[in-house]
Amino acid sequence: MDVDKVRAVPLFASLDKDAASRLCEFLSLTGYPADATVFRNREIGDSMYLIDSGKVRISITDADGHTVTLAELGPGDFFGEMSMLDRRGRSADATVIENARLAKLTRQDFLAFLESDARIALEMLTALTHRLRRTDDLLRHRVSRNINEEEAARMTFADRAADALAEFGGSWKFIIAAIFILNCWVIFNSWVLMNKGFDPYPYILLSLVLNMITAIQAPIIMMSQNRQTQKDRLRADLDYQLNLKNEILLGEIVQRLEQLAKKRSEDGAR
Repeated sequence: MDVDKVRAVPLFASLDKDAASRLCEFLSLTGYPADATVFRNREIGDSMYLIDSGKVRISITDADGHTVTLAELGPGDFFGEMSMLDRRGRSADATVIENARLAKLTRQDFLAFLESDARIALEMLTALTHRLRRTDDLLRHRVSRNINEEEAARMTFADRAADALAEFGGSWKFIIAAIFILNCWVIFNSWVLMNKGFDPYPYILLSLVLNMITAIQAPIIMMSQNRQTQKDRLRADLDYQLNLKNEILLGEIVQRLEQLAKKRSEDGAR
């Protein structure tokens, strides 16, 4: 990478040309084809990467095997800095989504460069804070949706009609109305018109009407229940995203505390 591209990286934006030139001596460029894996979650690593060209997806895989994309990075972005600092396992998967050229900076080379310019430490903390805020905003956007509003926006006239009919069919109003109509039907055909009513005993027409109502009512209730199932599934997905957000934030906080404690112990030893 040339000096201008290195200084375009937010992590090294404050470096002057001489410092950026010294940093370029520590970088090694490597080409990666699309769909190539740079590293995987929990893989031990001691280096970070700067993107010279192409795009890289940072993602994690949950317990159900679903891939959750945390960020899509392009030229000028960087990743893998946490493992370089604490020499622990990677916190996510890094996959190339467009042919890319990546500049690799190892921990040993980074420490050697850091000794020559201490300002990079402050820039590293600032860049990590921005990365944490961006991840927080991403997850907040995914979990701050109102389920009822989203569902109402997608409802059609048929959906509203099905909900209204299902709500009425499962209420006391429907039961009372049905009892009243049935009694009127029986009284009207048996006593008012005697046996000359339009539906005399054994009320075959009434049985047919009831069967038709039951046949129509059942699928309408199923339609409403299916919509409720979809809403429950969306609510469960949002709950999962909220838990994921909290897990990521807690992990970041713990790592920052560990780094501060380690730095304080090193300063005390000096």
